[in-house]
Amino acid sequence: MRIFVTGATGFIGSNFLNLALSEGHKILALRRSEKSIPRVPLKIQPNWLTKQLDEITNFDLEGIDCIVHLAAHSMVPPYDSIENCYYWNVMAPIRLFDEAIKAGIKKFVVAGSCFEYGLSGEDYDFIPVTAPLRPTLTYAASKAAASIAFSQLAIEKCLDITYLRIFHVFGEGEDESRLWPSLRKAAELGLDFPMTNGEQVRDFIHVDQVVDHLLSHCIQKTSQIMRFEILNLGSGNPQSIADFAQFWWNKWKAEGNLLLGQIPYRQGEVFRYVPLV
Repeated sequence: MRIFVTGATGFIGSNFLNLALSEGHKILALRRSEKSIPRVPLKIQPNWLTKQLDEITNFDLEGIDCIVHLAAHSMVPPYDSIENCYYWNVMAPIRLFDEAIKAGIKKFVVAGSCFEYGLSGEDYDFIPVTAPLRPTLTYAASKAAASIAFSQLAIEKCLDITYLRIFHVFGEGEDESRLWPSLRKAAELGLDFPMTNGEQVRDFIHVDQVVDHLLSHCIQKTSQIMRFEILNLGSGNPQSIADFAQFWWNKWKAEGNLLLGQIPYRQGEVFRYVPLV
């Protein structure tokens, strides 16, 4: 299968490339510049397309069977303005999809975010995909808007779009400011690790599971009729952040201590994000 991947040098994107290429798929991968370095080393190089997301034309996409859209703007703090998030997470992808349609592409697999649910997280023990979208971040608000826009696009253009709201993914290549990499760094250096009390309940899913799901949806036979499907993507194993941290701390045989309660919770912290999967 010939797959076009946006966000190909990112955390999930580079892991996806390794999986898809190892299984023999032909990949055209988007990068912003030739200096862009994948978050994890690639065992096989894809064909690279060096452009901005909003510069892609239908000629770039000739012969592609499926688009896997993983690119996202301003995923980690400090979050960009709603105007910029809306442009790069809604308008630029719609332009890309329009060019893809001109190239005869009907199948799309799109990475969404659990943070689209926002405050609704605390209204459900297990969040269904039908839960109201009540995001509290500019990034999450733009992704929520994108999911609605893509749904309408699927209806108008008779597309097959799978939209996966990914929960708390972790693993190799993750941004160093996030919990799992910073926890590992402290463990390797023998340092104590200050954190909140860790009462927040999350569904942590390893990046290997995420990319496996993405690829499996990509290679499914394209529907001959319009299909827009939203799915939650999680492990099905909710746990507190404290329990998650303790598990990995023990696994790495860390010599330091987990200092629970040393960091205050963020303002507006949502204490439960657990999907119905």
